[in-house]
Amino acid sequence: MSVRVFETKEVQELLRAATNIDSNDGNARFKQIIHRLLCDLFKAIDDLDITPDEVWTGINYLNKLGQDGEAALLAAGLGLEKYLDIRMDASDKAIGIDGGTPRTIEGPLYVAGAPLRDGVSKIDIDPDVDAGPLVIHGTVTGPDGQPVAGAVVECWHANSKGFYSHFDPTGAQSDFNLRGAVRTGADGRYEFRTLMPVGYGCPPHGATQQLLDEIARHGNRPAHVHFFVTSDSQRKLTTQFNIEGDPLIWDDFAYATREDLIPHVAEKTGGTALGLKADRYKDIEFNISLTPLVQGKDNQIVNRLRASATA
Repeated sequence: MSVRVFETKEVQELLRAATNIDSNDGNARFKQIIHRLLCDLFKAIDDLDITPDEVWTGINYLNKLGQDGEAALLAAGLGLEKYLDIRMDASDKAIGIDGGTPRTIEGPLYVAGAPLRDGVSKIDIDPDVDAGPLVIHGTVTGPDGQPVAGAVVECWHANSKGFYSHFDPTGAQSDFNLRGAVRTGADGRYEFRTLMPVGYGCPPHGATQQLLDEIARHGNRPAHVHFFVTSDSQRKLTTQFNIEGDPLIWDDFAYATREDLIPHVAEKTGGTALGLKADRYKDIEFNISLTPLVQGKDNQIVNRLRASATA
């Protein structure tokens, strides 16, 4: 067709009417965002000569994305979540906040409500013959380098099949398997006794993998462990580390890998005394450094829809 109508009075009036941008009623910020996004879409249709068939293919895809419940997964896979981290890193730099454990994406698989314990939590509820024992531990410190007492460290990760409890399509896992929360004591220390995770791939027939197939990308992640760390006197940290040696560390479809988030995996013995499934186990020390509040406020709290359950 190769015509351009975006700049015409008819289209500009349509955009203003469709978003009700000139009215004082409604949510002004919401209207501003919708108007901008709709303008960008209309202009892209002009610039790329997007056909009606292609538009309706996209709309049908959005229906499938919603039906599959994969919008948050796609946000990670297309780099949107990483982009938000890049902006937050730049914002910190602009106001002089330096150091601290690097942030990285939350991902779509957190579940609120994990049991909270003091100091140490054993989170492998279900047996897993294909996963060896793992201990994750470290110290939470503040901007001054001193231990933070009363910090809450939340941890969640996949099993040896790459599935997370509450989202496992096989239904094999108990609630809060491989999920837990620890409150630090005066020494700032936390410890999780668990099993070694593996990476996961997008559901092969889901909307996210469908889109990735069209652009010739895989939908796989390296083995990793997620964390939320909260404290009354420091900003919330959302991060994760990758398991050293995983071949996909630098080929993560969700772009979550950061140089400082690949801790060493050590071999240790004495797991039987710790209540682990075997005496020989893997050990990861992951120390966490929190950053200061900004004008007394935590500007790292992200409000998004999250699953929750009761332990």
